[in-house]
Amino acid sequence: MELKGTNFSLREWRADDAELLQKHADNPNVYAFLMDRFPHPYTMDDAVSWVNIMLRQKPVVTFVIAVEDRLAGVIGLELRDDIYSKAPLLGYWLGEEFWGRGIATEAVKLITNYAFSTLDIARIQAGVLSRNPRSMRVLEKAGYTKEGVLKDNIFKDGLVLDEWVYGMVRITV
Repeated sequence: MELKGTNFSLREWRADDAELLQKHADNPNVYAFLMDRFPHPYTMDDAVSWVNIMLRQKPVVTFVIAVEDRLAGVIGLELRDDIYSKAPLLGYWLGEEFWGRGIATEAVKLITNYAFSTLDIARIQAGVLSRNPRSMRVLEKAGYTKEGVLKDNIFKDGLVLDEWVYGMVRITV
């Protein structure tokens, strides 16, 4: 499975992705905008463990963002259950050297189209830390709508932050 972007692709995981995953993920500037369940520091053991999980995923919902077929970041959907079974959460990050190239916006568009065409879902939702305006802009440029701000909803690095909630609803004709 591969989704082609302009200067990158979204592809399935390979065992040899662990090295670049560890390199790019072990960056405090990447970690600063992610959930605390994302390890920091990000060790090679963390990378190998994650890749092994990704190699077994069914359906494929988390992709490598690959530039020249090498891992530059990750984008995926967190499928949920119970009353949220039709509304997965979107998450993504890029290695810092790839910031500012439009890759994240196009990657969001690609995974959104893929998800709505292959998964039985009604919407996709993304939460953004209030101190991450770049990610807000990515979502807006990808066609997502800001649906609200959850005041003092996040505790990250000793700070209480707002969470901006973005969503896109499947258009049915």
